[in-house]
Amino acid sequence: MSAFNTPGLRRLKTRKAAVAGIAAAATAAIAISLVPGDAEAKVETEALSAAPVAWSLDAAEASTVHKSIVNQQSAFEARLEAAQAKAKAEAAAKKAAAAKKAAAKAKAEAAAKKRAKAQAASRAADRKPVYANNLDGWIREAMSIMKKHDIPGSYEGIKRNILRESSGNPRAINNWDINAQNGIPSKGLLQVIQPTFDTYHIPGTARDLYDPVANIVAACNYAADRYGSMDNVNSAY
Repeated sequence: MSAFNTPGLRRLKTRKAAVAGIAAAATAAIAISLVPGDAEAKVETEALSAAPVAWSLDAAEASTVHKSIVNQQSAFEARLEAAQAKAKAEAAAKKAAAAKKAAAKAKAEAAAKKRAKAQAASRAADRKPVYANNLDGWIREAMSIMKKHDIPGSYEGIKRNILRESSGNPRAINNWDINAQNGIPSKGLLQVIQPTFDTYHIPGTARDLYDPVANIVAACNYAADRYGSMDNVNSAY
């Protein structure tokens, strides 16, 4: 044991240690109170973050903000109205174009129908009717020609005289009457002599006295000149 380590000296050291411990504890307490720890700093930060932020505008700033909002709203409404007007105008233009197209189509179709009708009428007018190659057909064809030349005569009157003169034989010839004795016998359906046929022949018909249609037309033309109509002939003429 050291000579200096007496009971009194040990007691002195003990007191010094106690004082030092108390001082250290006080210093730590002061440090803690002056510099918050991590937990306390976190609590204070969260409290600040959660606290509402209060702000306000003065009259001039409020007026500026209000004007800005009003201007934006007006601009938006103007753009909307312009878009609506444009869409309406486009729809109207499209409708007008469709109506114009439909009218043009209808007009073209009407014109095409009119042309087709006129062409059909023209073809019908130009087309020569086809008549039967018999007595009925010959009379009807002759009457169509007579009508164009204003030569009178009915179907019944023509047929009656044909049956009496030739019995309907287009090659009939009279070799015994006065005309035959004079060398110009009567020939054909209505027994016409050559001079009479040549005088009363109608252009467009055959120049052949035996041709049934030409014979009828020439004979009816002669009868119209001499008797007013073939209908008025009831005997040799």
